[in-house]
Amino acid sequence: MGDLERGAGALQKFQSSINGLLSDLETGPGSSSKVAQHTVERGAFSGGNLPFAEADGFYKQYARVHKELVSLSKLLADQMELLRLGVRATDVGLDNVDEDTRRRFHSIASRVDVAVDAQQERDKQHKPDEQSNTVAKDMG
Repeated sequence: MGDLERGAGALQKFQSSINGLLSDLETGPGSSSKVAQHTVERGAFSGGNLPFAEADGFYKQYARVHKELVSLSKLLADQMELLRLGVRATDVGLDNVDEDTRRRFHSIASRVDVAVDAQQERDKQHKPDEQSNTVAKDMG
């Protein structure tokens, strides 16, 4: 068996693994649709929406984290689909990939790029000021 044949077999095995993982993600409790279903209403934190600043703050953080988890789940599924499509393209040869698959690949890649760029921008905005976390050197 030549190296090329072994490589193709390894790619097919890898593709099969990716397909299995993607299927498990989409049908399991980590799918974006199932994560999105698990929500808690604001009233659950203080009953009857009574004024309670701590409950308001907690709910805002809960909603933010929930939104990020749904987004993360979608992003993970997109990245796994990109891997699956990429392995398939490698297996059949780039010239043999149909136009619909190419469009799907580029559409998903664009979504992933937008999500990564947005996260990097958020990280830059929330980066702690390094100078404010240091102690002055002249304080013996």
